[in-house]
Amino acid sequence: MAEAPFGLLAELTHRCPLQCGYCSNPLELVRRDAELSTEDWRRVFDQARSLGCLQVHLSGGEPLLRQDLPELVSHANSLGCYVNLVTSGVGLSRDRLRSLASLGVDHVQLSLQDATRAGNDRIAGIKAFDRKVEAAAFVREEGLPLTVNTVLHRQNLDHVAGIIAMAEEMGAERLELANTQYYGWALRNRAALLPTREQLAAADPVVASAQERLRGRMEIVYVIADYHEAHPKPCMYGWGARQLTVAPNGDVLPCPAATVISSLRIENVRESSLHDIWHSSSSFNAFRGFDWMQDPCRSCPRKEVDFGGCRCQAFQLTGDAAATDPVCSLSPSRSTVDQILATEMAPADVPAMAMRKMR
Repeated sequence: MAEAPFGLLAELTHRCPLQCGYCSNPLELVRRDAELSTEDWRRVFDQARSLGCLQVHLSGGEPLLRQDLPELVSHANSLGCYVNLVTSGVGLSRDRLRSLASLGVDHVQLSLQDATRAGNDRIAGIKAFDRKVEAAAFVREEGLPLTVNTVLHRQNLDHVAGIIAMAEEMGAERLELANTQYYGWALRNRAALLPTREQLAAADPVVASAQERLRGRMEIVYVIADYHEAHPKPCMYGWGARQLTVAPNGDVLPCPAATVISSLRIENVRESSLHDIWHSSSSFNAFRGFDWMQDPCRSCPRKEVDFGGCRCQAFQLTGDAAATDPVCSLSPSRSTVDQILATEMAPADVPAMAMRKMR
């Protein structure tokens, strides 16, 4: 039987004021009328806590667009969960944050698209930078820990030093610099987002220097751009190992991007309990452990380090979710990634990004 999950990522809605072209949410976003109700989410939190979850991450989209957010925060807190609000900052007024903190928000994770107002607002698709700066100030006033998260790509990677400086100015205790993962809207916009080797070579020492300089003051987590690497990034400590995601419509996912694997039978919390889905469903057990692996993963000493890489990426690039992640230099399909890099990194005008919008 699988060990208990540590955290629940509750995607309360796909609605969002931002229009980021790197969004990993699916192209077909869940509409408001298909979202779980307040009572549905209360039941999800009850089941998650019973299953063993200690953390509830309230995300989206933008969770502030849920009118029942205060009630959901209060309920998760009443269960003894650590409650993390993952937000764009748009709509997070001083009074609203104070109220949410009083109801049980323990931590705020704030997105930042770039180091400057112009860059941030261009990538976000709306004028949001000033509201993010204000939101960070409100978090500091309230005495809550703050994480700043920036998704890195070709259009902002050259500004990583400024992004780090901005996170310092915001008072962040943690900064997540995550190179884009190519699912959903990000996959559609990959040609506009893939960074060059030169950009990565320039950014790596900047991040490393800041990690050393800020040690003990601000933790910096740096997620690599694995298309350019010899080995894939680990898949969340292994498939269905530590965290589960519940989508706005109640679909229960072993990882946030699992809906891209069309061959996977996704269970829904309206029809099955989280306990049964976590322990017994075919989707959560599909890639647990190592028995599912093909060679070269099955005989590779790195299998306990990177777990064969990303199952979603493997499916998107090969059509087989059990294949070795093609970013791995040992993968029989590595040429697929090399071709993408050769084609999409060719000298040319960077194409415009398709902007994520709710229709």
